[in-house]
Amino acid sequence: MNKFDIFTDSGCNVPDEISEKYGICIIPYIYTVNGVEKPCYEKGTPFKDLAKEFYTRLRAGTETKTSLISEARFEEYLIPSLQAGRDIILFTISAGVSGTNAQALAAKAELEKKFPASKVYVFDTANASMGSCLIALKVAELRDMGLTVEECASWVKENTYKVNSYVYVDDLKYLRKGGRVSAVAAIAGTLLNIKPVLWANDDTPAKLAVFSKERGKKKALATILDAFDRNVENKETQTVAIAHADCAEDAEYLKQQLETRGVKNIITDYYDLCTGAHAGPGTVALFFMGKDRRAKVAEPKKLLFKSRKPESAN
Repeated sequence: MNKFDIFTDSGCNVPDEISEKYGICIIPYIYTVNGVEKPCYEKGTPFKDLAKEFYTRLRAGTETKTSLISEARFEEYLIPSLQAGRDIILFTISAGVSGTNAQALAAKAELEKKFPASKVYVFDTANASMGSCLIALKVAELRDMGLTVEECASWVKENTYKVNSYVYVDDLKYLRKGGRVSAVAAIAGTLLNIKPVLWANDDTPAKLAVFSKERGKKKALATILDAFDRNVENKETQTVAIAHADCAEDAEYLKQQLETRGVKNIITDYYDLCTGAHAGPGTVALFFMGKDRRAKVAEPKKLLFKSRKPESAN
């Protein structure tokens, strides 16, 4: 049986152990610091080491800039699988926060001309970070159970918007630097100890939008857990994910709270560097399968991460 290959961009935040176990290939974003380009993911280097260094730099005030993955880089990574006669499923973070999906689709069009007998599926996960990872992980599990590439593609189409994501942002200055909130709003929010909780919304393409604005971290994390309680489905049998931007204690708090709710399988990792650069250190997020977001389980008050233009992921 043709066991197709799975690829993700590094914004999908696939942990090292999952990438290794399921053979998921990660294509890295690039960030620039002090004029030097660095990969957001590097095979063979523990991601936690890259992330720890990255968020330490951010805390120190170092300016960083991320750039999207080019069409050429996608082709470079995908061609060996196609030459070996294997089909491909490629996942990217939402086109609502990055132009990378458009580059992936352009690469797909070119590769299908060169390899007409092969199938290349490109999916916008309508999510980011470990929300995207949960989709890739499920497809890897289904593939290893014997499902075909077509069957797995069908599952993705039916379930993408069932991945729920809630993100706590600790410091508004990073959103302000990226142009996601105004300077006035950032200053006012900081003075009032306002902590936004974001969610991946029901738009096409999906965007990160304000779910609620809370006074302090404690209330913000309580809001995330309440959203989990209201929207989760089959919590005892699914994998739930937590990502943190160098705030392991907050991730551990969420993990403990989930365990008291009967969740048995929880994966935790550092937040991916691409979107983490805009959310900043102290960010912690919860991802799980639940009610379809398009069922209007909640309405955003205002978009916080604006749509990205194809030429930039910033």
